[in-house]
Amino acid sequence: MAEPEPLKNQLVCLGLNYRTTPVEVRERVAFPEAKVPEAVQQVRSLPGFEESVVLSTCNRVEIYSTHTHANAHAAHDEMVNYIVRRFDLAPEQAEALVTYKLDASEAARHLFRVVSGLDSMVLGETEIFGQVKAAYQLALGTGTTSRTLNKLFQQAFSVGKKVRNETSIQRGSTSVGSVAVDLAEKVHDLKQCRVMLIGAGEMSRTCAQSLLSRGAKSIIVSNRSHDRAVELAAEMGGTALKFDEWEAAMHEVDVIISSTSAPHFVIKPDQIQHVMKKRRWEPLLIIDIAVPRDVDPAVNEIEGVYLYDIDALQTIADEGRRERIKQLAACEKIIEEQLEKYGFTRPER
Repeated sequence: MAEPEPLKNQLVCLGLNYRTTPVEVRERVAFPEAKVPEAVQQVRSLPGFEESVVLSTCNRVEIYSTHTHANAHAAHDEMVNYIVRRFDLAPEQAEALVTYKLDASEAARHLFRVVSGLDSMVLGETEIFGQVKAAYQLALGTGTTSRTLNKLFQQAFSVGKKVRNETSIQRGSTSVGSVAVDLAEKVHDLKQCRVMLIGAGEMSRTCAQSLLSRGAKSIIVSNRSHDRAVELAAEMGGTALKFDEWEAAMHEVDVIISSTSAPHFVIKPDQIQHVMKKRRWEPLLIIDIAVPRDVDPAVNEIEGVYLYDIDALQTIADEGRRERIKQLAACEKIIEEQLEKYGFTRPER
């Protein structure tokens, strides 16, 4: 086989995810969606860097780049220094937070596994494909990608489709949203259940679709952009509330699923204490799938309230993992074949 292109050896990835870092730590270095265009430009402007894509979801923060440094170690150091400055961390904090530093074929292998849903909390999840695609399209539109990353991400999308088409890795609940609804179904009879979605992004949309398919009695949607709340509510046959109105309606629902991009808690103990009094302490399930978290953890201490954050969904996700894990070998085989096809050398073992 021909030697890989030199630029492939200048590919690096730096990141952390749900397996390596708990949510209370991940939220410290999450990039809000509105700040990602600025972040990809900042990374590309680092000394010796040429291209960049930033992927920031509830389960991971990853930076993919190309560089002209003498070695990957120097490039990774530069990226860690950027994290230190960007999030105002001590250097030792950043070193502890950033739990994987990959280069060349290992960076490509990691991206292929991420896009295929093999590195997800819910094995085989489908949402991550769209999230990676959106991150790439944003970087492409911002002008921070060129030959190497354009080619790499297009290859990754082809691999992801191949894995999904040729294996059964998607069987069962394959998204955080659908697992969240699984949890709601275990606590309440959804046909008698009233649900509030705070946030109208893709994660909320997935939850709403699952809720609707399982017969939820009513769905209320609230979002900072009221137009998006109206759109999602209309799509789901639900009701839209303005963002300053949802708090007054909380006592009327049985399940709250929150997924906003707010940098601070939007649901606090004093609010829920008031809500529970109005509910006469009837059980309230709150599922917080936002990073940074939307719900103050102290809410879980209130009588009758059951709070689950994104990491708590891991246990439920594991229940459906057994059958899909049998497909892992077939998926990994496809990925190794595609790495070889695209000219990435296998690492020394």
